Amino acid sequence: GGISEFHLRSYHRCGFPVRAIASRSKADAEKRRDEFFPDADVYSDYRKVIERGDITVIDATPHPKDRLPILRDAITAGKHVLSQKPFVLDLADGRQLVELAKQQKVHLAVNQNGRWAPHFSYLRNAIAGGLIGDITSIDFSLQWDQTWIAGTPAFENIHHLILFDFGVHWFDITNCLMDGQRAESVFAEVKRFDQQIFQPPAIASVIIRYPQALIRMSFHGHTQLGEEDVTTVVGTQGTLRSRGPGLNDQPEMQLFLKRGQCSVPLQGCWFDAGFDGAMGELLCAIEQNREPNHSAANNLHSLELCFAAVRSADTGQPVAVGTVQTASH
Repeated sequence: GGISEFHLRSYHRCGFPVRAIASRSKADAEKRRDEFFPDADVYSDYRKVIERGDITVIDATPHPKDRLPILRDAITAGKHVLSQKPFVLDLADGRQLVELAKQQKVHLAVNQNGRWAPHFSYLRNAIAGGLIGDITSIDFSLQWDQTWIAGTPAFENIHHLILFDFGVHWFDITNCLMDGQRAESVFAEVKRFDQQIFQPPAIASVIIRYPQALIRMSFHGHTQLGEEDVTTVVGTQGTLRSRGPGLNDQPEMQLFLKRGQCSVPLQGCWFDAGFDGAMGELLCAIEQNREPNHSAANNLHSLELCFAAVRSADTGQPVAVGTVQTASH
């Protein structure tokens, strides 16, 4: 798929040794090989990669339905795995994969690369360090132009494109910033307007309720003029805010604390740092024999939030988190 270009560009930049590339279209795999890793072997059958004893990590990039057997086969073969997101369409499948990885003593991580976007990475570390105390609210407000998907069946056929395929990053970073706390309920709405040039509803809003906090998401994926992406986290001891013209352009983090305020410049962008971080963290976890930050087990609660939002948008009612086990998108 198209996303493989960003994976391979990152691995080339980081110096990760890619030994083989597999795709149902061998020509596509050869194209990626020639672009990034000329010495890599190419296959049209992913099982040929899994059989190789010199390969220890598999990066599985297909869509969820096509990816599920690849994940099972790779883990069974004793390979560490980075799975593309959304991880699974059924939480039962996800739990089975997590258990299988535990039995095989391998690491299974999910490519929730937003965790390493510079602004989200700063938020993760600042909050974990207690900089702003306990979180009382998070506001995500995004207006961006996703009209490039018009006429692309793979995306046009996803009714909940905004909440599911795109929004899963924000459900995941919410789970991450709330540091293991369990959300109580989710209420979500979506709206399509007549002038849209793609089929899925372009506008969505979400409210996630925690025992001591509210998280609010506002998405508009058909903003062709005046794009903006703002994230504000309010805690009991301060506020953090990032603002920029897009998710890939967040130049600074604003800090508001009792002892003063300042702006911290941020380096890099999501579509570099995110892919570097997702594979880099998995490789570090393997080397250090520890659980990766973006483990599949951790990601299951992110999917609970996402699945609840999709169900809420379909029913018009708040949904208790954990009661929806599948993605009905």
